[in-house]
Formats: sequence, structure tokens, C-alpha cells
Amino acid sequence: MNNQADLARAKKVVNARIGFYIHLTAYLVVNALLIFINLATSTERLWFQWPLFGWGLGIVAHAVVTFGLPGVRSRMIDKEMQKRAPKE
Repeated sequence: MNNQADLARAKKVVNARIGFYIHLTAYLVVNALLIFINLATSTERLWFQWPLFGWGLGIVAHAVVTFGLPGVRSRMIDKEMQKRAPKE
């Protein structure tokens, strides 16, 4: 592989990780605010758990795609590149 392709792939991975950390930060801040609002207005009915759970599933999915799949994806790319490489 050439350096340009390696650099492009590295930038893509870094941008994906930064996107995940931004998503995680928004999740933590917004859900902390929702918990505060719920507990400040009514402790009898706790509704904050529903957005916490639903959005949490999205965070888990984002983490799997960002951190779990790149290894699989890079192996698939390498395999495809080997298929297309000129035969000696």
C-alpha cells in the first residue's frame, strides 16, 4: 500500500473515533440533565430511564461499529486487495 492510502485510512479511523467520543459526551450531558429534571420535578414517576436505555443502545451500536468492526473491515480490505494484486 502506498502512504496516501494509509494516511486516508488513518484519518478515517481517527474521525470515526472522534465522532464516537462526541456522541458519548452528548449522551452523558443530556442524560445527566434529564435525570436532574426528572428528580427535581417528580420522584414518584421515574421516566429518565427510557431515553437513557434507548440512546444507550445507540451508543453501544456506535461503539461496536467504531471499535469492533475496523479490524474485520481491514482484514476484508486486505483480502480484496490481494485478490486484485497483479499476479507474478
